[in-house]
Amino acid sequence: MHFDAIKAAFAGLSPAHLDLIKAAVLGFVEGLTEYLPVSSTGHLLLMEHVFGWGDGAFGKSFAVLIQLGAILALLTIYFGRLWSLATHMFTQWAAARFVIGVLIAFLPAAVVGALAYGIIKSYLFDIRVVCISLIVGGFVLLWVDRMNLKPRYHDATEFPLPMYFGIGVLQCVSMIPGVSRAGATIVGAMLFGADRRASAEFSFWLAMPTMVGAFAYEVYKSRGELALGDNITVTAVGFAFSFIFGWIVVKTFLGYVQRHTFSLFAWWRILLGSFGIFALYFL
Repeated sequence: MHFDAIKAAFAGLSPAHLDLIKAAVLGFVEGLTEYLPVSSTGHLLLMEHVFGWGDGAFGKSFAVLIQLGAILALLTIYFGRLWSLATHMFTQWAAARFVIGVLIAFLPAAVVGALAYGIIKSYLFDIRVVCISLIVGGFVLLWVDRMNLKPRYHDATEFPLPMYFGIGVLQCVSMIPGVSRAGATIVGAMLFGADRRASAEFSFWLAMPTMVGAFAYEVYKSRGELALGDNITVTAVGFAFSFIFGWIVVKTFLGYVQRHTFSLFAWWRILLGSFGIFALYFL
């Protein structure tokens, strides 16, 4: 089936209605995939290539604000624990130690991202890179799931400080589109001795400074292009869908990985990446 036929199915819709559908779909994809080990950037770039619209379909403002929706979903759910850390970090070593650990894990990505931003945007945001990364990352997830790992750490707040740094270094690999920030963090934590649930939860904690930092840097770099203009309603729809589905994922993901492996996400990555390669060369 040629994808022009899918595009033609929307031809009868008014531009305004079509924009609302696009915004809802893009917000849904951003919220659903941001915290799963499947790569939200990879999904949005594939949508842009196949359907002609991705997270930049309505300009920089839309792309930035739907990501903000997913960030706020996570911060809303973890607000109580964040407040507890903030009020105890100067009086309790355990709280201070965890805050230091998260910052240590964040540091490598902050440095590499700032230094290599232009190279990453110019050379790695390529659909072939995305597809290959999705497939390779899927097989890595399957490999880690099948390893006879003996978890030593069952609480994300109690990892050794060098382990936080090691996870942060591995997170840098996720700057390649299609790798997945959550996937790189989870795999790194499991290889260093954490169980699945603790690994997944630390991916949430590390997402906070990483995503907020990336969001702030993107806003700064694109400050001259940010303008809502006539797209306030469209942006609000994308933001709302991103927030809602990001909230659902954060609330349910830890319970899921406590009972299941990552094979569902691994096979989805492999199938999606293979589909992307097929569509690229044969459709």
